Amino acid sequence: MAKQLITPVQKRFSDVDSFMHVNNIWQQSYFDMGKTNFYQEVLGITGVFDKLRIITASTHTDYLGQVRLQDDIVVVTDVSRIGTKSMTLHQRIMSGERVLTESSSVMVAFDFELQQTVAIPEQWRLKLEEYLVRS
Repeated sequence: MAKQLITPVQKRFSDVDSFMHVNNIWQQSYFDMGKTNFYQEVLGITGVFDKLRIITASTHTDYLGQVRLQDDIVVVTDVSRIGTKSMTLHQRIMSGERVLTESSSVMVAFDFELQQTVAIPEQWRLKLEEYLVRS
C-alpha cells in the first residue's frame, strides 16, 4: 500500500463565508499547504527558493461536502501518476473518515534558471514512487 502524507489544517474564522462554511478559495489554500508539506517532507525541497521547483500545470477539484469551522480537518496527499517531467498529486480534505473535498493537480518539474520544464530527478522519482497509488 502506498504511503500518504497527512497535513493538519488550522482553520481561521475568516475562512468561513456567509454560507457558514469554509469558502472554496480557502480550501485551495489548504491543498497548497498540503503540497508545500509534501515537497518538504518527501522531496526535501522548499519549492520556493530552489533552482529546481515544482509548478502547477492543471488542477481539478470536486466539492463533495461542506467544510465547517468546527470540523477537525486534514489534507491527505499521495501520488496518482509519475511521468517524465510531471506528476499528478491526489489530495483530499478529510474530517475523520469523510472526504469533503478532492483535488487532482498536475505538477511539473521546472528549472527557474533555464526557464523550462525538465525531467523529474531520479532521487525525486524514487521518493515519489513510495506515495504512488497503483490501481
